[in-house]
Amino acid sequence: MTDLFVLGAMIGPWQIVLIVVIILLLFGGKKIPDLMRGLGEGIKEFKKATSDKDDDKENEKSIEDKSK
Repeated sequence: MTDLFVLGAMIGPWQIVLIVVIILLLFGGKKIPDLMRGLGEGIKEFKKATSDKDDDKENEKSIEDKSK
């Protein structure tokens, strides 16, 4: 967790602007919305998969409790 704070402290506003400009040059303005949409869908699927895994664990625990 500390590494994340150090990384955040090292990146300044000019570095963020530079990263955005490089991304625009590489992908172009028309591809950026598609990339962001794909990223959002990927994050949504990941969250869904992790919540399904948690639900499965809770169901297994409730079944074990009922059988005792």
